[in-house]
Amino acid sequence: MPITKDDDLRHLLSDTRHIALVGASDRPDRASFGVMRFLLSRGYDVTPVNPQLAGKEIHGRTVVATLGDVSSPIDLVDIFRNTAAAGEVIDDAITVGAKAVWTQLGVTPYEAIERAEAAGLKAVVDRCPAIEIPRLGL
Repeated sequence: MPITKDDDLRHLLSDTRHIALVGASDRPDRASFGVMRFLLSRGYDVTPVNPQLAGKEIHGRTVVATLGDVSSPIDLVDIFRNTAAAGEVIDDAITVGAKAVWTQLGVTPYEAIERAEAAGLKAVVDRCPAIEIPRLGL
């Protein structure tokens, strides 16, 4: 069952240090651009993931093509992809040994979330950390 309780969200966000942000964009009008900036401002180590921007920088961080290219252990995979594409990202998160996956507002790949939870990952669905962190007082 995806995490829904405030205490569980607070615990996950407090324990998270390194976030891989899949679907990162270098366009200021995109939600992923602003959320990445917010997460960095809150002290998270964020690796942007986007095969079309690999090698470029977003907010001073080098973009990698895939989760497999992330060089350090991943606490949380923040997914900025639509529901249809999110399942593949979640499967990649399982493969690379991420501890948790988080899908953004409106993204509800429940079958893939079940696979993640069966593999031992924590999951948050249909929420935004840039909304939840201030709401939870973190």
